[in-house]
Amino acid sequence: MTAAIAASGVRATARIAARGNERGGTDLPVLDGEGPLAVRRTRSAGTGAHVTLVGAMSAPLGGDRLTVEAAAHAGARLRVGSAAATLALPGQSKEPARYDVRITVGDDAELSWLPEQLISVRDSELCVTTRAELAASASLVLREEQVLGRTGEDPGRLTSRLTVRRAGRPLLDQELSCGPGAPGGWDGPAVLAGHHAIGQLVVVRPEFERDKPGPALLGEATVRMPLAGPAVLVTVVAPDALRVRRALDEALRTLT
Repeated sequence: MTAAIAASGVRATARIAARGNERGGTDLPVLDGEGPLAVRRTRSAGTGAHVTLVGAMSAPLGGDRLTVEAAAHAGARLRVGSAAATLALPGQSKEPARYDVRITVGDDAELSWLPEQLISVRDSELCVTTRAELAASASLVLREEQVLGRTGEDPGRLTSRLTVRRAGRPLLDQELSCGPGAPGGWDGPAVLAGHHAIGQLVVVRPEFERDKPGPALLGEATVRMPLAGPAVLVTVVAPDALRVRRALDEALRTLT
C-alpha cells in the first residue's frame, strides 16, 4: 500500500491481524504496511506468530501521522517487535508528529508488544498514544522505552499516553510529557530525577486474578505495582536505554 503525503507530513497505517487456527497455530490474515511502516513476518518458535516493524524511511518527522493497528483475535499468539529504534525527528512542518498504536486482544489470545526504544531528538515534537483493548480472558505484555535525546544532546518535546482497558473497564490510563515546553517538574525528583531514559512494562494475565504479584522495589529506580484487575505495571528510570532494558527484562522474567 502507498502512504499519503500531505503538505504537513506523511499519513501511513500498518495493520496486523492474527487468528488462531484449528491446528493450534496462529495465522496472519492481515499484514499490511504503508510508507515508513513496513511489516514482516519473522521466524518464531512454537505456535505463535512473530511480526517485525521495519522502518522504510525516516519517520516520524514533524507533521507526520503514523498509526499501527495490531489485533490478536480468539486463540492467537502474536508477538510484535521492531527492527531498530524509532527516532522522532524535526521536519519541515512545524506541526507535531503523531504516532498512534491501537492494540486489540480477543478471548484466549495473547499479544506481546515489544518494540525497540523511541528516541526524542532535539527540536522534534511527537505525541504518542497507545491504546489496548482486551477481552476478559486475554493476555498482554506491553513494553515502552523512551530516551530523551541522543548522547550528549537535549531532547525534543515528547508526550506519551498509555491506556489499557479490559472487558470494557480501565486498568491503566497515564500520560507523561517531557522536554522543552512540557509542564514544569518533568525532570525533577518526582518524575525523572535527571535521568534520560524511562521504561514501563504492563503485564495482564487472567491467572493474576488468583495470584497477583504485589508491590516491590526491584532496583534503585525500578518499581512494580499491581493494578486494578489481573495486571501489573513496572516502571523504571535510568541514565540510558541499556539499563532500562535490563531492568524490564529482569522484571518480565519474574512475571511470566
